[in-house]
Amino acid sequence: MALNISGAPFTMSEVSIGRKKEKCENCTKQCNKKQSDEGINSLQEKGVATGEVKESTSVQQVLLSACLSCDGCISEDESQRISQQNLDEINHVLALNKKCDTSKHKILVVSVCPQSLPFFAIKFQLDVPAAAKKLCGFLKSVGVHYVFDTTVAASFSILESQREFVQRYRRKHHDSNAMPMFTSSCPDSHSILRLLVTPHICSARSPQQIMGSLVKDFFARQQKLTPDQIFHVVVAPCFDKKLEAVREEFYNSILETRDVDCVLTSREILHLMEQSRVTVEEVDSTPLDYVIGETSDPGMTRHEGRGSEGFLEHIFKHAAKELFGLDVQEIVYKTLRNRDFQEVALERDGETLLQFAAVYGFRNIQTLVHRMRKGKVPYQLVEVLSCPGGCLSGRGQAEGEGGRPDRPLVQQMEEHYSSLPVRLPATNSEVQRLYQDWLDGHDSPHAQQCLHTQYKNHTQPNSHILNSDIQW
Repeated sequence: MALNISGAPFTMSEVSIGRKKEKCENCTKQCNKKQSDEGINSLQEKGVATGEVKESTSVQQVLLSACLSCDGCISEDESQRISQQNLDEINHVLALNKKCDTSKHKILVVSVCPQSLPFFAIKFQLDVPAAAKKLCGFLKSVGVHYVFDTTVAASFSILESQREFVQRYRRKHHDSNAMPMFTSSCPDSHSILRLLVTPHICSARSPQQIMGSLVKDFFARQQKLTPDQIFHVVVAPCFDKKLEAVREEFYNSILETRDVDCVLTSREILHLMEQSRVTVEEVDSTPLDYVIGETSDPGMTRHEGRGSEGFLEHIFKHAAKELFGLDVQEIVYKTLRNRDFQEVALERDGETLLQFAAVYGFRNIQTLVHRMRKGKVPYQLVEVLSCPGGCLSGRGQAEGEGGRPDRPLVQQMEEHYSSLPVRLPATNSEVQRLYQDWLDGHDSPHAQQCLHTQYKNHTQPNSHILNSDIQW
């Protein structure tokens, strides 16, 4: 069976930029993307995503750079750093590793997001575990040394988010910023929120960045390597994670290395396979590696939820048990504005004890933020995701004709993802071993450093002043 690639792969630089005012389907703003007669650099055509648009001057400072769903609103500096994350990067490392100068050789590690695996399963016409082995076999055939699954990192992120929510809830009467808590596996939604509701964002790192810390810290020490001797690639379902990887919080200025050196989308990896001119049958089935080496893990598993690691479900059940002594077996969602804006509630004797919301897509996120500013948000926790439909619908694997999601493909990926057995993060033996062997316990300073971050209100320097006309 030859690889079946529908449509050519695309990069951030290939996303078309219109010359008229157009409304992004994923958020609610309108951007004037102008060009002068001399052809101003395309980076200066890009609009500004900000919740506070000043009308006192004709120029607008770039305050928030996040809307990778349309690539219309990122700053010049961010665009340059993101554009460097492409197949050329991994090919460059592979080429250096073939040269005689071993001082420039790097250990190449690829971490695959579980939401990317159903995409490969469909393309390879296999189930998810078999597709993962084929993907691992291909990557190792071209020179990758280790291939990991990021589920272990997601387990850390969920467990830390659970603990933080309970702590926030218990101090809610003394801290106005404790509730609601915003949580997500999605870096882009965090970027959108961090100028608006920064104190409310959960400090637990995303699965991607915990995986980066795990590889560049624990795994590097296990292999007797320094972090800069490892080149770490993450395979993800969307472009948005490229922006998270270049955040300054995850950069080691002393060793000049990042926790995640490069993020490639599922389609970019599929394109790499196509360039290699191999068929699925020709690729060996190779088991994925484990960060801690040999393990008795039961194989490929997933977390609860609808394909985006299930932060809401896990935190809801944990909080119900920890705070109220209630065991919740099944969560019932109530749809509000649309299927991407839903809520769940925990009730006892007619009293609402907890009220959570799942809010996906920029339009819904904006609606929520407006309500919050008016004091009309009843929720203690909100799970936010930038992609409508969740992570499986990421543009890096699910985009169809006209830039819209390929619904049949998304449905197939949801079915493949749901076929995996569920395992609770607390029952993951690999995670429990790493808490001790890597982090010296749950509450150690090392655990705080490697599993948490602080979201800052970043503003751009004066050189990033762009002409724009933004309406939300």
